[in-house]
Amino acid sequence: MGVAPFRLKPWFSERPWGRQSLKPWYEETGTKELVGEAWLTGPQCAVEEGDQAGKTLASLAGDLGGEFPLLVKLLFPNEKLSVQVHPDDAQAQAAGEARGKTECWYVLEAEPGASVMLGLKPGVNAEMLAASVADNTMESLVEKVPVSVGDMLFVDAGTVHAIEPGVVLLETQQTSDVTYRLYDYGRPRELHLEQGLKVIKPKTAAGKVAPKEMAGFTRLIEQKYFVVDRFELGRMEERSLTLDGAGCLVGLKGKAWVITPGEEVELEPGKAVVVPQGTGEVIVDAEEGATFVRCVAPVSADSSAETAKHSGV
Repeated sequence: MGVAPFRLKPWFSERPWGRQSLKPWYEETGTKELVGEAWLTGPQCAVEEGDQAGKTLASLAGDLGGEFPLLVKLLFPNEKLSVQVHPDDAQAQAAGEARGKTECWYVLEAEPGASVMLGLKPGVNAEMLAASVADNTMESLVEKVPVSVGDMLFVDAGTVHAIEPGVVLLETQQTSDVTYRLYDYGRPRELHLEQGLKVIKPKTAAGKVAPKEMAGFTRLIEQKYFVVDRFELGRMEERSLTLDGAGCLVGLKGKAWVITPGEEVELEPGKAVVVPQGTGEVIVDAEEGATFVRCVAPVSADSSAETAKHSGV
């Protein structure tokens, strides 16, 4: 489609549960407010350099063959996130949204004893959840899952969940921000209890995912909407790879370059390089020892997203 891989500038989302400093990931955020999320492939993220410099990812949709299907973020909770739930595609489209929100979390940092809330405890139903808002006991109805660096967690649509402080997460999700907030610890933010209770699923496929060692990389998760792989390169090491669908590479550690014929883009920690679908093989050349992840939307999921968009739902 004529668009070479390009690096995006992160977009920082202010959240009441966030942090003032995101160091060492980012030196500056451009605001004195609390920042909870760094969006790496958000629609408003701008291209940093090259022929497309200054253009937003959303404005490049026509050149990329459609809306970029994955929203990849870094999350920096300094306090608990709200207890929330996301709808699946059918539920979201019934409410007038383009798609639902299925996501996963890869743990980049974790303090001792860190945990997340993921899924309802056995026997908990919607009525019990609704009643728990008034007496501030909703947390006791949700499973706590201990986490450590390197864990991958699948957060299926319909799963009640929350993120607690003491972690930094790489989140890969469908490009959607449809969130139903069930409980927010008394913060003065709107709740969406009625909508949320309608989409909650008592049992889902959510939980920790065991990594799989592949030829030259580690597969962290493989689901309908995304596949996430981790690569670790030594100093001055080169690796060729492809993306089977729209996707991006996200730098986690060290310096590397994404190389295609006639083009080189630096892959920096905390930033994403979008590799347009159909690019073919790219070379990643590590100047230092580098760790990065490949986040891809499988072609089947990409196609279903396009179908939903053009059907007007």
